[in-house]
Amino acid sequence: MSQQDKLWGGRFQEATDRFVEAFTASVGFDQRMYRQDIQGSLAHAAMLQAVGVLSVAEEQAIREGLEQILAEIETGQFVWRLDLEDVHMNIEARLTGRIGNAGKKLHTGRSRNDQVATDVRLYLRDAIDVIVGQLRQLMQVLLQLAQQEAETVMPGFTHLQVAQPVTLGHHVLAWLEMFFRDAERLLEVRRRVNRLPLGAAALAGTSYPIDRALTAKLLGFDSVCENSLDAVSDRDFAIEFCAAASLIMMHCSRIAEELVLWSSPMFGFIDLPDRFCTGSSIMPQKKNPDVPELVRGKTGRVYGHLMSLLTLMKAQPLAYNKDNQEDKEPLFDTVDTIQGCLRAFADMLPHVQPQRQRLREAALKGFATATDLADYLVGKGLAFRDAHEVVGRVVQDCVRREVDLTALTLAELQQFCVEIQDDVFAVLTLEGSIALRQHYGGTAPSQVRAAVVRARERLAAL
Repeated sequence: MSQQDKLWGGRFQEATDRFVEAFTASVGFDQRMYRQDIQGSLAHAAMLQAVGVLSVAEEQAIREGLEQILAEIETGQFVWRLDLEDVHMNIEARLTGRIGNAGKKLHTGRSRNDQVATDVRLYLRDAIDVIVGQLRQLMQVLLQLAQQEAETVMPGFTHLQVAQPVTLGHHVLAWLEMFFRDAERLLEVRRRVNRLPLGAAALAGTSYPIDRALTAKLLGFDSVCENSLDAVSDRDFAIEFCAAASLIMMHCSRIAEELVLWSSPMFGFIDLPDRFCTGSSIMPQKKNPDVPELVRGKTGRVYGHLMSLLTLMKAQPLAYNKDNQEDKEPLFDTVDTIQGCLRAFADMLPHVQPQRQRLREAALKGFATATDLADYLVGKGLAFRDAHEVVGRVVQDCVRREVDLTALTLAELQQFCVEIQDDVFAVLTLEGSIALRQHYGGTAPSQVRAAVVRARERLAAL
């Protein structure tokens, strides 16, 4: 292709260096936005016809041509050309080759600057809708698991030390709350993504009598970008998405870490299905939790993309700069990574098998009901700090004798405090401790079931 054959080549006499042509091309990765590019062009052409810039026949030819190109791409017949640089030029060149002069008129009143900004917003809007749907699916899985394990006793941890008994259902609902906030954040990001840049042209707007409100309506945008310079040059909406995605991955990573720990023989809290694990090439006994480990590892990948986009934008003057071509690969990979990790969790978690007896045995270790004993003594009239000291001495004695609180007799307990009576054993048991947390947000089984009901209502309204 000669320089004059390029869609922007009229001002140039010297051909683009072959390395530079390859170095600056983005078609290898931005072709995934072909649907959004065609969608934007269809709306732009309809708007141009409505304001009298295109004739009805020209708009019809453009529409039919773009629909044929869409079919070519989706059936694998379209040939992507590196010399045409990007998805936009490839589609426009093919359209002009198909329908002639009318195809050359499609770009009237717009620039690649506002075109690409529009395509990225359309792409990201679609991706957010998919991810929110995946979060909803995953939350349904967690709700089912929480309902199923509402009475399953397990140790609750702080500092990874046994702290107090909780139920597995309550623990799973903590995971659920993380994803609720993630979905809410994404929906907030979507509102800021859903603003139309088209009409900003290169940076200053256009002299053609465009109707941006009509274009926005045709494309389903809530509003138009207010300032043409800002519309083509900023990528804060993509950065904000990557920030929200980083939080999703952080939550996934925390859950993945627990799944890895819990599935190890040292914990033995759960059994992961074989199809989500792999073996060792040398150790035949191994069952490695590769899926949660990979989810945990991919978190750093998404964090890196966030930093990449922040760094990309940190020193750019207004308006558009070629630097912004570098926004797409981090953004696309973030979308792919999030969608893959959420699918992995939604597929795997319904088949995780809690080891209920092992969970209960673990809760009996570490003096999990010590706080309940202190609260019991407060109920008998002791100040909390005095009760705390008494229980600390009881625990110290248990450590020395290598027994749990639940193994102590009434006489042994009364050696530390005479106020202790027979009713103490109701609070020293795991079930007794859990049953006492009978309040909104507590771990008592009835509260877990009530929280599941509320969460289903919240999820339906999300």
